[in-house]
Amino acid sequence: MGLSRLAALHGVATSFSPSADVTVSVPDDTVTAVLAALGVDADTPAEVRRSLAAAESAAASRLLPPTVVAWSGEPLPAALTALPPGALLTVDPEPGATDARSPLRMRVLPATDANTPTTPTWWTEPPLGVHRLTVRTADRRYATATLVVAPDRVPQPPVGTHGFLVQLYSMLSARSWGMGDLSDLADLAAWAGRTLGSGFVQVNPLHAAVPGSPTDPSPYRPSSRRFPDPVHLHIESIPEYGHVAEPGRAALDDLRQEAAALREAVLNKGALIDRDAVWALKKQALEIIRGVPLTPGRRAAYCDFLAEQGQSLEDHALWCALAEVHGPLWRAWPEGLGDPRSPQSARARTELLDRVDFHCRLAWLTDTQLATAQSAARESGMTVGIVHDLAVGVHPDGADTWAQQDAFAQGMSVGAPPDAFNAHGQDWGLPPWRPDALAASGYAPYRDLLRGLLAHAGALRIDHVMGLFRLWWVPEGRPPTEGAYVSQDAEAMLAVLVLEAHRAGAVVIGEDLGTVEPGVREALARRGVLGTSVLWFERDWDGTGRPLAPEKWREDCVATATTHDLPSTAARLTGDHVTLRHRLGLLTRSLEQELAEDAADTAEWLAYLARLRLLPEGDGDEEAAVRAVHRFLRRTPARMAGVWLPDTVGDRRPQNLPGTWDQYPNWRLPIADAQGHPVTLEEITASPRLHRLMAVLTDGHQSRTAPPGARPS
Repeated sequence: MGLSRLAALHGVATSFSPSADVTVSVPDDTVTAVLAALGVDADTPAEVRRSLAAAESAAASRLLPPTVVAWSGEPLPAALTALPPGALLTVDPEPGATDARSPLRMRVLPATDANTPTTPTWWTEPPLGVHRLTVRTADRRYATATLVVAPDRVPQPPVGTHGFLVQLYSMLSARSWGMGDLSDLADLAAWAGRTLGSGFVQVNPLHAAVPGSPTDPSPYRPSSRRFPDPVHLHIESIPEYGHVAEPGRAALDDLRQEAAALREAVLNKGALIDRDAVWALKKQALEIIRGVPLTPGRRAAYCDFLAEQGQSLEDHALWCALAEVHGPLWRAWPEGLGDPRSPQSARARTELLDRVDFHCRLAWLTDTQLATAQSAARESGMTVGIVHDLAVGVHPDGADTWAQQDAFAQGMSVGAPPDAFNAHGQDWGLPPWRPDALAASGYAPYRDLLRGLLAHAGALRIDHVMGLFRLWWVPEGRPPTEGAYVSQDAEAMLAVLVLEAHRAGAVVIGEDLGTVEPGVREALARRGVLGTSVLWFERDWDGTGRPLAPEKWREDCVATATTHDLPSTAARLTGDHVTLRHRLGLLTRSLEQELAEDAADTAEWLAYLARLRLLPEGDGDEEAAVRAVHRFLRRTPARMAGVWLPDTVGDRRPQNLPGTWDQYPNWRLPIADAQGHPVTLEEITASPRLHRLMAVLTDGHQSRTAPPGARPS
């Protein structure tokens, strides 16, 4: 009982439910290890008693939690209404929110009768922002906390907004250096907004990767979520590129020829996208371009960027510089360099000043091209623009874990518990943030992360949005089945998210597929966070199990036919995804059984689409069936409908096949047509198949730029 009580006080669950009506206890060893990662000693019964007594005493004497949330226009939180009568509260507003020299005050008034609770009365409601709250009680007790005042909801997109979903690296244009880049993104957005009336383009996480040999190609296991990866830069769009003199100009021309060879190999010779080869060429080009002095205006803009980013950017750039010298595994660096605040790291900042500046410059250049992409999207008429993606965590050896060591739980990895679909659970190899450290800092790392991502975004997609509420922690050396859920302060996490999205004027989308704790979707919807609804998973699970009628879909979602982790729509309709998994040895039953079940599922959907008169072309036409699926999405009340860009040209290959590592080329495939031949951005936008599909979402309007044969369906 003592260990369970201690775990509960620190948000650690001692049981979980892998399926309905089944409860599994978490091993005591796991609970003890998780508590240790939170700084709580529970190795022996005596230590459990001491830690429990200390935790209960702290809870009883605490006037305020480290962070208090107040929603604008809503009743004050219990943390304030529970304060004793006579307590004086002072709010020092966030700089810039209001006159910081005039703090706001309120006093807790005594109850007028036994049925009326004490209530704080504000002299004026605090402005939106992150403020400092101070409490002084009549008996001379004192406490401070961070006060987050947030609007009640995030901005909402217009109903019926449609757009594209794409993994940026996979979308090569005729000028790409071997993988899609930010200029390609801007071009796609400008074209889609102007030609199709699209409202958004959603991309994969563009976070900085961990350098290596080879680099981990997954965009969901980055070195840093705080800064983008310069591999996405379009070299020729850098203003200084045009002013490189000889011999640098000749060297750049040679690099462009090598880049063209990389592009040609991917598009016409069956080669995979080679991120490392692309970066090797771009890095050489950037070293040359850096020799061109910045103009006064450009220099001023760069200095402003450095000032705005501050210590965070300096730490990131120093990690990059040290990784060039000592490799990316910072725990193996020479003594002292594993601590960003050590004397050795301070000396390294001076010794490597030139390399630190180089990596700061790369962050700035990437930031400017991200801004250009969003500007191009909005100027094209897009109501949302670029939708950026926030990965659920970072690589354990990356820049973020080095620079923010106190914020991460050592010896822990996040994943998923065993369930009906995966009896072994999952370990994603991503260290979690410590909820106690976040709360104590007023969620500063989280706020800074969101602010950076939202700077040039019309919307933000949050991978595994359930992580705002709880995450499955797996102790190092244990299987995923022996993990435990650790709770976040969901109210605070949501308040910070809503506040930052409000400030940026951005929509928020949560990836809420899979096991979702009761109440999570309702809490997200209350704050205007859209969910993700994928056609094949939307069934009447509480009744017949049949496809869910379009009018019964939720409005607060992005409706799609597939995602980067699922088969393309053509592969789903034809059963190609089953034969692919069979070739890779991933099936748990015979191929015949899997194909039969998949065919029955597909037939049920196609029959339903036919009954709804969404498949006028009849059976046997794969392209028509893909259009029918998207007609169905159009009929739902979903605020946003996302079209997987590979679906527009009939691509059958998934970008990522969960459960594989080297068996399948995850994150390295270019977009291809129905015959498996890679296609360029120019070919995609000119595709009659694309225009026939997009006419489904654009009221059959045929753009003046549509190619011949792209008749409305």
